[in-house]
Amino acid sequence: MNDTLASAPHQAGGTPVEPAGMLRRQHSLATLRSIIAAWDERKRFRWELEQMAKDNPHLIDDIGLTRRQVEAEIAKPFWRR
Repeated sequence: MNDTLASAPHQAGGTPVEPAGMLRRQHSLATLRSIIAAWDERKRFRWELEQMAKDNPHLIDDIGLTRRQVEAEIAKPFWRR
């Protein structure tokens, strides 16, 4: 009987203890969310850069990029830095 209670996923005092697998899943989920956020940011940046190049091409010079650099950045897939 004591062995059963000792293996329960909690500590004396009522503080729950998460199994190691649960922590890995939460860590993996946080990592995945971070990656997706980075991808969204790159997608948005490249879309805005493309719009700037179309609507206000003179601003490309102002930020210190060439047209070729802008085209190369826009052509990258969202998962590439």
